[in-house]
Amino acid sequence: MQPISIDALHRCDGVRLRRFLTRLLGNPADAADAHQETYLLMLAALSRTQVEKPSAFLFQIANNVALRMRNRQRLEGRIFQPTSDADWAGIVDAFALPERQAMARQELRRLAAAIDELPPRCREAFLLARIDGLPNGEVAARLGISRNMVEKHLIKALLHCRRRCGDLF
Repeated sequence: MQPISIDALHRCDGVRLRRFLTRLLGNPADAADAHQETYLLMLAALSRTQVEKPSAFLFQIANNVALRMRNRQRLEGRIFQPTSDADWAGIVDAFALPERQAMARQELRRLAAAIDELPPRCREAFLLARIDGLPNGEVAARLGISRNMVEKHLIKALLHCRRRCGDLF
């Protein structure tokens, strides 16, 4: 098997990959970020292993990167979407103290990273229940699993987030 050149892969699949990511993310700026991250991950993977079908592997990495970005955007959208005047007052207060704002951003990044580390099914159950606010029964119906399994996923996710983020939980 001949070694794969990232440059050759980029020349061959770069434009197609950018279109693919733009379609998945709906935003050229996010697609550009995902495009770069995809190639960085591909480069790291190629340094550790040989890949039989580099193009297919590249697009699988891109799909995973886009999925993580969408989940993070959904989480950030729910967290930063104020619903009442009291919520707006808290945001205004946070802007008054830049160090509090910076600390909040760091905590949010830690939480988003912890959620990204969860297994896909566990992460989806957690996001549906805790971010979208769905009751456990509806989460179970959407995912085609039992309520008991939803509760197990939620416990696992909360314990993981508590371990990773400590003082946030």
